[in-house]
Amino acid sequence: MAASRRTAYYVQGNTVRNIQPERRTTDRPNRKVNNTVRRNREKAKHMSAGYVLFLLTALVATGIILVYYIGLQSDITNSVKHISVLERQLNELKVANEEDYSRISSSVDLEEIRRIAIQELGMQYAQEGQIISFASENSDYVKQMAEIPQQD
Repeated sequence: MAASRRTAYYVQGNTVRNIQPERRTTDRPNRKVNNTVRRNREKAKHMSAGYVLFLLTALVATGIILVYYIGLQSDITNSVKHISVLERQLNELKVANEEDYSRISSSVDLEEIRRIAIQELGMQYAQEGQIISFASENSDYVKQMAEIPQQD
C-alpha cells in the first residue's frame, strides 16, 4: 500500500515543498451534554419580546442621538466657516483703512495749513497767559460744559 500513496514533491528555488501535507485530525470523544446545559443553550438561542423591544428602543435612541450630533457638528462647521469669512473681511477693511489713513496723512501739508492760517486768516500763536490747563479724566478730549472764566 505504500506504493499507492505517493506524495509529489517539486523544487522551486533552493527549497522543497510538500504539495499535500499530511492531515492530522484529532477526534474528540463525544461527551454527553447535561440537560440543564442543553436547556440554557436553547434559551440563549431565542430572544424574548421584551429583550427585542429593549434592543429596538436602544437602537432608535442611538440613532436619534447620532442624528442630533451630526447636526451639531454641521452647525459648528458652518459657524467656523462664517467666522473665517468675517475675519477675512475685517482684515481687508483694516488694511484698506490703514492705506486710506496713510494716504490722507501724507497728502496733508502742515506748512501750507500754517501759512494759510497766519497769512490769509490772520490767526496768531497763543500768547503767555492765554493757555488754560484743565484736569481731565480722559486724556482724549475735554468737553466744555460752561463758560471758561477769565483770568486776570
